[in-house]
Amino acid sequence: MAAPCIESFLEMLAAERAAAPATLAAYMRDLDDCETSLRGQGETLMEATTSGLREWVAGMSASGAARRTIARRISCIRQFFLFLLGEGLRSDNPASSLDAPPPDRTLPKFLTETEVMALLEAADPAAEADLALRRRLLMGRAALELLYATGLRISELLALKRDMFREGLRMLMVRGKGGRERLVPLSDSAREAVAALVHEDADRPSLWVFPGRTPLRPLTRQGFDKVLAFIGERAGIAADRLSPHVLRHSFATHMLAHGADLRTLQTLLGHADIATTQIYTHVQAERLRDIVSTHHPLGRGDAADE
Repeated sequence: MAAPCIESFLEMLAAERAAAPATLAAYMRDLDDCETSLRGQGETLMEATTSGLREWVAGMSASGAARRTIARRISCIRQFFLFLLGEGLRSDNPASSLDAPPPDRTLPKFLTETEVMALLEAADPAAEADLALRRRLLMGRAALELLYATGLRISELLALKRDMFREGLRMLMVRGKGGRERLVPLSDSAREAVAALVHEDADRPSLWVFPGRTPLRPLTRQGFDKVLAFIGERAGIAADRLSPHVLRHSFATHMLAHGADLRTLQTLLGHADIATTQIYTHVQAERLRDIVSTHHPLGRGDAADE
C-alpha cells in the first residue's frame, strides 16, 4: 500500500493536472523504484538525502536504463519533493540539484506519402463480401483517415464518441494530455470513413466510434494494434515500421514538407512546448541532406567520373 504522502501526491496530479490513470501508474512505479534504491542505502523516500538520490540515478545509468526513462523518473521525483515542500512535509528539496541526462536525439520514424496511400488502399472495403472482414477494414480505414488527417494520439482516437461527428462537421474538438482541448480540422474523407463505420455498426449501439468487443467500452490499444498490423500486412509494410505514433509522425512530417509552419503544427499536435515540435525540423534537414547528396553534382560519389 502506498504511503499517505504518495497517495496525496497522486491525488493532486489527478485533480489539478488531470493526469490519466496510465500516467499515475507510471509515477507510482517511478516512486517505487526510487524507494527501493533508497532502502538499500538505509534511507526512506520521505527522508531521502541528495546523495541517496544521486546514488539512485547512478544505479539507473549503470543498469543501462534509457536516458528518456532516467529523465522521466527524475522529473517525477522532483515533482514529488516539490509537493512535499509545498505541503510543509519537508523543509528542503533534496532533488533540486539532480541532473537529468540529455534526451537521445533519435529522429521519429515516419512513412512516405506513397506508403500512407498504400495503407488506405489496403483498407478499402468496397470489394469485400465477408461481413466480418468488411467491418474490420471499415474500422481500419476510419482510423487511418483520422490519424493521418489530424495527427491524433492513439488515446485521443480511441476516446472519440459518435455524437462528436455531426453532419457537416469541419472541426473536431479533442481532449489531449493534461486535459487540454484543441480544435483540429476534419477532412471530408475522414468524416465519410467515420460515417461508413457508424452506419455499418448501426445494429451495435455504442457511444464510441471505435467500440470494443463489448460495445459499452471503446476498442483497446491492443485491439487496434491488431487491426493496424492486419492492414499493414495487406499493404506490404513491415510491422516494425508501423504504429499509431508512426502515423502521427507521418502527418507532422508531411505537413511540414508541404509548407506548414511549426506554430501551426504545434497547435495541431497538441504539444505544450514548441521544442517538442522542433524535432520535425531535424527530419526535414535529414531529408534535404539526402536530396542534395543524391541530386547535386558535387554531392554524388560518381561526380568525378562524369
